[in-house]
Amino acid sequence: MIPILNLNPEIEQLRPEINKAIARVIDTTQFIMGPEVKSFEREVADYLGVKYALGVNSGTDALVIALRTLDIGPGDEVITTPFSFFATAESIGIVGAKPVFVDIDAASFNINIDLIEDAITSKTKAIMPVHLYGRPCNMDAIMDIAKRHDLKVIEDCAQSFGARYNESHTGTIGQVGAYSFFPSKNLGAFGDGGLIATNDEGIAEMADKLRKHGAVKKYHNEILGYNSRLDSIQAAVLRVKLPYIDSWNEGRIKAAHHYNRYFDGIEGIKAPEIVEGHIFHQYTVCFEAKKRDKIQAFLKNNGIGTMIYYPIPQDQLPIYAGQYEEMPVSLQLGNEVLSLPIGPSISEHDLKTVAEAVIKAIQ
Repeated sequence: MIPILNLNPEIEQLRPEINKAIARVIDTTQFIMGPEVKSFEREVADYLGVKYALGVNSGTDALVIALRTLDIGPGDEVITTPFSFFATAESIGIVGAKPVFVDIDAASFNINIDLIEDAITSKTKAIMPVHLYGRPCNMDAIMDIAKRHDLKVIEDCAQSFGARYNESHTGTIGQVGAYSFFPSKNLGAFGDGGLIATNDEGIAEMADKLRKHGAVKKYHNEILGYNSRLDSIQAAVLRVKLPYIDSWNEGRIKAAHHYNRYFDGIEGIKAPEIVEGHIFHQYTVCFEAKKRDKIQAFLKNNGIGTMIYYPIPQDQLPIYAGQYEEMPVSLQLGNEVLSLPIGPSISEHDLKTVAEAVIKAIQ
C-alpha cells in the first residue's frame, strides 16, 4: 500500500525529540497557554518574518478570528474562491458576512485575479485568497486590487505553510494570514491547531482577546470571543517540527519534479505546473472527467491511495443550494482533479510505482 501521505517516517525521525518535548509539558503541568505556546509563537513569527503570531485551536478558528479582527460581520461581503475546503466560506458565514465566489484559474487552481474586480460591490470589505495545494496566489495583483478599492486581505494558508511569494511567506502579505496545523499539513501537529500571523499590532491584540473569551485580563471579558487556544502539547510538537519544514517542503518539490518527468508527454494527464514558491501540500493532476473515477478505482485496486480535493465547489454545497450560479472552471475541475501520494520522504521507487500505475490506467 502506498498511502496518499505517510507520516511515519517523520515521526520516527523525530520521536526522541517529540517524546522529550511532550514530557517537558507533562512535567510543567502547564497544558494551556504555557511557555511552550509562547516559545512556539516567537519561533514561528521569526520564521515567517512577522511581528506577531498567535496560536489558536484550528485553521478554521484562525480564519474566523482573522475576520473578526477586521470588523467584518453582518451585511459585509468577502470575495473568495469556490475551489477550497468549506472552512473558507464557513468562516465568512460564521461572522455573519456573505461569501462572494469568483471562479478559478485552471492552471493554478487559485482564484482568477481577472474576475475579482467585477465581483466588488459597495458591500465588499475583503478578499480571502486561498493558496491551494501549496501554490501561492498572485498576491501582487490581489494587493493592488485591494488597495485600489480599500479592501482588506485575509490569506487562507491552510495548505501553504512555508510557501513563498517572491521573497515573502504566504500569510504575511495581506493584513492577516491564517494557518492550519491539522496533522496532514506540511507542518502538522498531533491534533488540531492553527495560527494567526500579522504585522498589525491592533489585529494581534484583538486576536489575542478573541481567542481568550474576549478578555485581556482574566474575568474582565469585554466582548464575545472564543475558547480557541493552541494547547501546550501541540505547541511542543510543532516546535520540534518547525526547524525541518524547509527541508520537508524541498522533499515535496523534488517529488513533484519526479512525477512531472514521468508524466511528460503522456496523453490524457495534465500535471501541475511547478512554479517558484509552490510547496506541494498536494500533487494534483487532471484527467478527463469521464475517466477520473475509473482511474482512481484502478489505483485503489493496486494499493495506491488518492484523494479528490474537491469534488463539489463550495458554492454548490447543499448549504448554498440555489444561491449561486455554477462557475464553469471550478465545476469542471471538481470532476477532473485527483491528488496522488506525496510527502517529504516518499521514495523514488514509490513515485515510479504510482506514475506507472497512472499511465497504465490511462491507456
